[in-house]
Amino acid sequence: MEEAIRKATVLIEAHQYIRKFAGRVVVVKVGGSIMDDPKRLGSLMKDICFLDTVGIRPVLVHGGGKRISEAMAAEGLEAQFVQGRRYTDERTLTIAEHVLVNEINKFIVGRIDDHDHYGMGLHSLGSCVLFGKRLYLKGEEGRQVDIGLVGEVERVNAKLLEALVDAGTVPVIAPIARDGAGGKLNVNADSAAGMVAAEMKAEKLVLVSDTHGIRTGEGDETLASHLTKGEIEALVDQGVVGSGMLPKVESCFCALEGGVKKTHIIDGRIPHALLLEIFSREGVGTEIVLK
Repeated sequence: MEEAIRKATVLIEAHQYIRKFAGRVVVVKVGGSIMDDPKRLGSLMKDICFLDTVGIRPVLVHGGGKRISEAMAAEGLEAQFVQGRRYTDERTLTIAEHVLVNEINKFIVGRIDDHDHYGMGLHSLGSCVLFGKRLYLKGEEGRQVDIGLVGEVERVNAKLLEALVDAGTVPVIAPIARDGAGGKLNVNADSAAGMVAAEMKAEKLVLVSDTHGIRTGEGDETLASHLTKGEIEALVDQGVVGSGMLPKVESCFCALEGGVKKTHIIDGRIPHALLLEIFSREGVGTEIVLK
């Protein structure tokens, strides 16, 4: 009886959030070690389907960096990084595209379909919704550093995404963009998710990875449940927020400046972390707002 009452209490708490977010777009980016665990990834897709069932319109963007590195190693190639970015030549891009599209994207769509929902893969081998330009890093004395076929997203086909979610489809986006000449570019999945959220004017952007969120110091007790853009910028200046977290917070800033109300960084290793973050008062990660 007590367990049944507890479950009913959880549903009552979730009710207000279900009503509030019904019909709204929530962009979810999934990455980190979750991508290497089919069971956890499958569980996350079940939560995505729950959002779809209660009227929230999820849009997924996924990464796959570790799997790409493993596939390169199997081909006798060693991944090279420049300022934290993977150098991408034609062969590397071919491997990355195969892993992202034919393995990861296909797997995610399949798990959504398994739950009697309709997922659609959007990628460079079919309907592409990401468009960008070559990315050059800054080197010494202001010189540009060429990192190959790596890009930054400039435009998202938001109209196609909106038409799909209106039709009850869950879009699943792989981070390969097209450039102005029709070529392909490897793009950062966090950055792509921020642009997707901004251009769709999403209610939320949720970055699901293998980090609990943002800490303001040492130890688990310093996990911040709520931060503003200004507070995070101060933590970056102090060196508290390191380089590994920067793509995630920059993605959140992009989304917020584009009109997204709230962004979140959560740990996907926690069972049902996505649902806990959206449908409970406390949440499980760090909520980031503009001000």
